[in-house]
Amino acid sequence: MCGIVGYVGHRDVTELLLEGLRRLEYRGYDSAGVAVQHGAEISIRKKAGRVHELGKLVEANPVSGRVGIGHTRWATHGETTDINSHPHIGGNGEVVIVHNGVIENYATLRTQLQQRGYVFRTATDTEVIAHLIAHQLTEQLKLGAEPDRADTYVAAVLSALAQCKGTYGLAILFRDAPNLLIGARLGSPLVVGVGQGEFFLASDPSPLVGYTDEVVYLSDHELVVLTPTGMELRHRDSGSLTPSIQTIEQAPSDIELGDFEHYMLKEIFEQPTTLEN
Repeated sequence: MCGIVGYVGHRDVTELLLEGLRRLEYRGYDSAGVAVQHGAEISIRKKAGRVHELGKLVEANPVSGRVGIGHTRWATHGETTDINSHPHIGGNGEVVIVHNGVIENYATLRTQLQQRGYVFRTATDTEVIAHLIAHQLTEQLKLGAEPDRADTYVAAVLSALAQCKGTYGLAILFRDAPNLLIGARLGSPLVVGVGQGEFFLASDPSPLVGYTDEVVYLSDHELVVLTPTGMELRHRDSGSLTPSIQTIEQAPSDIELGDFEHYMLKEIFEQPTTLEN
């Protein structure tokens, strides 16, 4: 768990995601990664270490697209390794997610999914959610749900999350829905940035500054469906909601300071990282 950033719209997303992750560095983390979607292909780049190391990986192995998610991880389940870094894949690649929070019953769910034939590549609780969503999506399609409707993917997410005990802030991509980004919250903050023909998703407003000043804060048990043409906010139990759009007032300098009161204090605390770099 740590920082989340997501985007769907008209911009090339790769540098936007990396910049968003840089703005979230103040939260602390041990690894970072991005997933970028181009048509029915989702490319993942992730690495243990700092965001600048992820940037080098992306520079060496470029990705391009207009939909994507990114994450900085602070390990809670599984060691700090490249493979345990987010994003994580569900099923045969049809679902890709990043996750903040802790799934308390992940071991039980993992065993159930393994019995159904799902193969786990990591030691994380997040991969359990990814496979669970993929499984529920398969079940929806078996029942005749239409693969080109957002409701099909929403139903899969809600069915999966109903089985999870714990907390989550999620950003989710689907291989077969190239312009769809879903976010969900329970106990871990998420905020939507509202733009013109574009939407942002983040664990706090800092990645949004300079792109939009209009935001919607998700509450617990809420889910947001984002496409380049619109946003739909839903509650787990009561269905569609009217978003409450708020205006944020934040300067780029505020982002650079993060949780520090002034630059001298920030520099003191960042000295070990600066020396490491």
